[in-house]
Amino acid sequence: MKAIAVIGYHHTGKTSMVVALVKALSARGLRVATIKDIHSEKYRADTEGKNTALHIAAGSVQTFARGLYDSAMIYPRPLSLQEILPHIEADFLIVEGMKDSALPKIVCAANTAELDELVDDSTIAIGGLISEDLKHYDGLDIFNAQRNAERICQLVLDKSFRILPMALPECCSRCGSSCYQMAQDIVQGRRSRDECVMDASQSITLEVAGQQVSIVPFVQDILQDTIMAVLGNLKDTDISKEIKIHIRP
Repeated sequence: MKAIAVIGYHHTGKTSMVVALVKALSARGLRVATIKDIHSEKYRADTEGKNTALHIAAGSVQTFARGLYDSAMIYPRPLSLQEILPHIEADFLIVEGMKDSALPKIVCAANTAELDELVDDSTIAIGGLISEDLKHYDGLDIFNAQRNAERICQLVLDKSFRILPMALPECCSRCGSSCYQMAQDIVQGRRSRDECVMDASQSITLEVAGQQVSIVPFVQDILQDTIMAVLGNLKDTDISKEIKIHIRP
């Protein structure tokens, strides 16, 4: 799945940009999912006193609300992007917010001071209120979400890439950088998405409850060495072939 983030301060045009992109990408036959990162202290995914909130208050770590017209999954804590991704089934993901994510970004801004602060090498374009005043900034095109929806949609398709594992740098840095730096390098053409060591050349793949789980190279090495050592002591076992292990708790 490919993804992009639309970042910026409040009331700069982020949601308008996301809506325009969802419409344009969907019109091209893509299944589009979105994430809205909300920082308001007033926002809660659940309503106090409702039955689902009572489930959570009693100690449920995950509650599903299934209604006549929609469904919701409620966790009593904020999830990281890595935790959310396994629950998304789509061709393309648009994240509104999460400026620290390892994704290519569109920065929405009201003025150049905001751009000076938010634009970095992961930025592929600019939008928002500033599109009424400027057309370019620091070599980047500035788009109006309504007037330039098709142009920015094509740019997003051209510049986006499969989501990086977003592993902690201390757990996986065999490519020589963090995932955030890798995302910047890919956007700038300095590196290729295929250079990600963690998922480009995994010798071990792990699925739990049907969902693939990323394993950092260090843990892959430990698992592989342990499994190969055990199997190597089994009589008439050819460990040069593909090995499959299924565990049913």
